Amino acid sequence: MKKLIKSSTLITCTLCSSFMLSSNYAFGNKVDVVKNYADIAQAKFEDSLITAQKLQDRVNILIKDPSESSLSAAKKAWLASRNPYQQTEVYRFGNAIVDDWEGKVNAWPLDEGLIETDTEFLNLEEKLKCGKSTIAEYDNKIPSDLTVEQILIRSGNIGSVRIGQKLEIIKLKAFLEKIGILSKINFDIEEVGEPIPFKWGKCKLATVSFGHGITTTPLQLAKAYAIISNGGFAVEPSLIKNELKNYQKKKRIIKAGISEKINPILRKIVTTKEGTAGLVNIEGYEVGGKTGTAQKTIVGGYSKAKVNTFAGIFPASNPKYVLIVLLDEPKTSSDYVYEYKNKKGSYKGTPFNTAGWTSVEVAGKIIEKIGPILATKHM
Repeated sequence: MKKLIKSSTLITCTLCSSFMLSSNYAFGNKVDVVKNYADIAQAKFEDSLITAQKLQDRVNILIKDPSESSLSAAKKAWLASRNPYQQTEVYRFGNAIVDDWEGKVNAWPLDEGLIETDTEFLNLEEKLKCGKSTIAEYDNKIPSDLTVEQILIRSGNIGSVRIGQKLEIIKLKAFLEKIGILSKINFDIEEVGEPIPFKWGKCKLATVSFGHGITTTPLQLAKAYAIISNGGFAVEPSLIKNELKNYQKKKRIIKAGISEKINPILRKIVTTKEGTAGLVNIEGYEVGGKTGTAQKTIVGGYSKAKVNTFAGIFPASNPKYVLIVLLDEPKTSSDYVYEYKNKKGSYKGTPFNTAGWTSVEVAGKIIEKIGPILATKHM
């Protein structure tokens, strides 16, 4: 609980005004202070549980007897459950007992139906204005009607923005915090980078949704993909080999079933013609992954220089390894010959300075070399 209190006071200053502690009380008996926080936390969790149970009842009625009235009642119950649930966010992270409780509460349909892989986004714009900036697609052939799965496979910017807007700031921020993207990582050595803090807003939500306007490190990106693909269990990267293989003993931070939905999509990004990572489809290793092409920032905007990234997992059906390839300001080549992996033939010259033609190609070469050493082929 002490750890919980310390983390919660650092996360938000709104608690200060809520508690209205006098200076004498703030420096008074530590037991009383902890009890006060614990009582407030318990009350919030109880409110969250009560509204979740009401939501479950309304959903059960809707399933049993679908109608306009039962649907309306379910929607109202969902809206009523959101605030109590979100108000407990500050108490969750960094406390093993609370995190375990949260994993169980997530079985309640608080987040269900908001976003699924087959959720459709229709009439997607070609461009979006955010302040003085314009957000556009890298590929003007991307359809205007896409599902979440298709948005990820095609690496669509506008679709990603719409997904972020549907999640809203509080949910997207909470997810990024859970998988360790926003804060400094705990590691064996101190010489690690630290994400630059930023202020959330409508434009920041839009840019973060497709990977701009946010900083992190390759190590943190690797950690995030490990969590997303391993069933949702916490991972602490280390230079020391950990023999613990029983994930049942580890802390779940993403609810069960998410990896089973995401991993096949990561695989399709590599295997389908619409995907952006076909050059890493090395036979026998079942690679999955996601490309990222970002412009480097300059004072007042963005430059033409790129940071191209590929985050890969393999084998996708039972991930054992994560590979991150990040190229800082890669250059195109008119002489380099690409060997296609998903079809016969080759291509001379780099047509686009994107991750799909740079970082993905490098990742494929790496996996071809290290795959036999790691003994992952045909496993």
